[in-house]
Amino acid sequence: MDDLEPHDVMHLNAAEGWLGLGNVIEADKELKQIAPAMRSHPEVMAVRYNMMAKAECWQACEEIADNLVTLVPESTFGWIHRSFALHEMKCTQEALDKLLPALDLFPDEILIRYNLACYECVLGNMSQAKLHLVEAFDLAHKQDCTDQWKASMLKDEDLKPFWDMWDEVEII
Repeated sequence: MDDLEPHDVMHLNAAEGWLGLGNVIEADKELKQIAPAMRSHPEVMAVRYNMMAKAECWQACEEIADNLVTLVPESTFGWIHRSFALHEMKCTQEALDKLLPALDLFPDEILIRYNLACYECVLGNMSQAKLHLVEAFDLAHKQDCTDQWKASMLKDEDLKPFWDMWDEVEII
C-alpha cells in the first residue's frame, strides 16, 4: 500500500482531531479532502470506521472493518472492530464466529479474548466466556495492565454476570 501524501495526512489528522471533539460532520469533511485514490488506505478506513462508530452506523462499520480484514489481515483493527460492529447490530453469534480465527493470528492480543468473553457471555455460554476472560487477564498480567482491564470489565454490561464472581473467575 502506498504511503499517504502529506496533504492527505494533514486531512487525516484533522479528521481525527474533529472526532476527538465529537464532531462527525467536520471529520467527514476532512476525509472527503483526501485524494480519492487514497480513501481506501487502511489508515483512512480506520478513521472512517471510528467516525461511523461515533455516529452508531454499525452496518457501515461492519463493511469498513470487513474490508480492512481483507486488505490488512495482519492488523487486529479489522478483526476486532468488525465483530464489535456485528455485536452492536445484535449479531453476536456472527461476531463471535468471525473473531474466533483471530485467536491463532494474534495470540498476545488481550482485546480479542476479552471481546470473545463478552460475546460468549451475552450468548449464555458462561464456561467459554470464563475461559476467554481468564486468558485475557493472564495476558493482561503478563503485560502489566491488569488494573486497566479489571476496570473495563466492571463497567462492561456484557460481562455483568461476572461482576460478583471474582473468586470463580480467578482474575484478581
